[in-house]
Amino acid sequence: MKLFCVVCVLCGLAPGALALEREAFTISKYDLEIRVEPEQLRLGARGKITLRNDSAHPQKVVALQISSSLNWRSIRVDGKAVQFVSQPYTSDIDHTGALSEAIVTLPVEIKPKDSADLEIGYEGVIPLDTTRLARVGVPEGIAKHTSWDQISPSFTAVRGAGYVAWYPITTESADFSEGNSLFEVVDRWKSREAGSEFKARIEMSHESGEAAPVMICSPGGDRIIQQSGRSQLISAECSWTRLGTVIPTFAMANYEPEPKKPLTLFSLSGHEEGAATYSNALDPAMKFVSGWFGKPSAPVAIADFSDPNSAPFESGTLLMASMAAEDSKLAGINLVHELVHSALPSSRPWVYEGLAHFAEAMYRQEQGGRQAALDFLGLHRAAFLDSEKEVSAALLKDIGQKNVDRKNVEEKSAGQPLAITFDETYYRSKAAYVWWMLCDMAGEDALKEAIRKYRAEDDNDKAPKYVEQLIEAAANRDLSWFFDDWVYQDRGLPDFHVQSVHPWKTEKGVQFITVTLENLGNAGAEVPFTIFFEGGEITKRIEVRAKAAATTRVELPGIASRVVVNDGSVPESDLTNNVFKISAP
Repeated sequence: MKLFCVVCVLCGLAPGALALEREAFTISKYDLEIRVEPEQLRLGARGKITLRNDSAHPQKVVALQISSSLNWRSIRVDGKAVQFVSQPYTSDIDHTGALSEAIVTLPVEIKPKDSADLEIGYEGVIPLDTTRLARVGVPEGIAKHTSWDQISPSFTAVRGAGYVAWYPITTESADFSEGNSLFEVVDRWKSREAGSEFKARIEMSHESGEAAPVMICSPGGDRIIQQSGRSQLISAECSWTRLGTVIPTFAMANYEPEPKKPLTLFSLSGHEEGAATYSNALDPAMKFVSGWFGKPSAPVAIADFSDPNSAPFESGTLLMASMAAEDSKLAGINLVHELVHSALPSSRPWVYEGLAHFAEAMYRQEQGGRQAALDFLGLHRAAFLDSEKEVSAALLKDIGQKNVDRKNVEEKSAGQPLAITFDETYYRSKAAYVWWMLCDMAGEDALKEAIRKYRAEDDNDKAPKYVEQLIEAAANRDLSWFFDDWVYQDRGLPDFHVQSVHPWKTEKGVQFITVTLENLGNAGAEVPFTIFFEGGEITKRIEVRAKAAATTRVELPGIASRVVVNDGSVPESDLTNNVFKISAP
């Protein structure tokens, strides 16, 4: 009889399931209670979520998803159990390579933009799992260091969706083996839930006679130990009024906390020297960040790994990184990144993360000079180079068609405009370059002035051109063309080369050289170029718009031998055509 009922439910849902819009709903609010039992690797959850219909049509069926290692136990609306069918759903958005999906039939249709509250319950285990990486050929050793999420008796650390769906999500399937499928699904999900409110109380029981583990969630969140007979109840509050780019993450271990406001270091026994390296690097990093972005004030946490080979991970002002090594440069850079987040909150990913990565490069410049900074910045170039080449190729193809308006084609670019992207390679890596170029164009003093005037809570920040106007006012310069190419649109990358060089001498014997630079790409930039001559070199800057050329004249104390355009400060699609050798007369 029970089997017959299940079959009836599946048949009743079949027509709707075929047309199921898995991304129709956004979970706009989470209010969860999470119980962790490390000895059993177990997690149990109950609480409430709010669903908002972001589709254009009324919806009565919703697909709620959690990790495939967890199981749905109950779903209720207005205190009454609702009908749902649980099924496996293949997706690499979770480390197991699959989700446990509940297809829920709601009591009434939810109109577009309307919401519904659900009471939910689920439980299961979260062991270390490398399934999704192993099936695309990642060696087991590397996979374990990358996919380190787990609940265990000795060390617990679990990242959120994109790694482990320990809280409900609503997404289409994502596949690591299909190009950018995984990243596109994650980006869409992040974009939809950027404004969502998230609150979770995570707790575990512990025997009083043993050293209590330290639980970490959102930096600065309350950590409470309550005595109950022989047991202790350890809990931590995770709370964000707006998720933004944050991935809710929690960790538990026998940490040794070292508070040094606004930073708290959570190190493990045996890693004291690495922790001391971070502690010693704090004051110089604080001084640097304060000079650029204002005094950091929001709590920052850096948490250690039991496995020193685990890949670092950052979410908001929480950084998980091994303290087994004593690398003072890396410690300083990591601290600068997190302290920038502490000093300058922003709901704009390209501002929040882009400035933090830009600050890392500027800190390297302070330590080792401009070339050290550009080498460091160059590590970001590969992250978005291929994507931008595809954008440029698509634009060239469309523009090459007859009777096609170039401006219209460019405005419909299929790229990732920084102003709206939730793609990490763009709002981290490309944005770092954009801020560096803005610094070169506006000057450090002007950019510092603009940054210090930036207020995320300012109503003006809702205006698309708020950041542009701050920098233009401070620099007293029109930068609308640059923001249009690099921030509001994604026009690919520039491609500079030296079109022509004309050395000449005045009647008084003064050496001059006229240089014409051409930009073959679809994005303009102000680019440096260096003229080498016997006994020295001279570097100048020139603005070269997309698909255009620019000419300038430079006085030299000697005969020029070659011209090199771009020192690496402007990301280009092609760096092989940047040297022009001047033939001897």
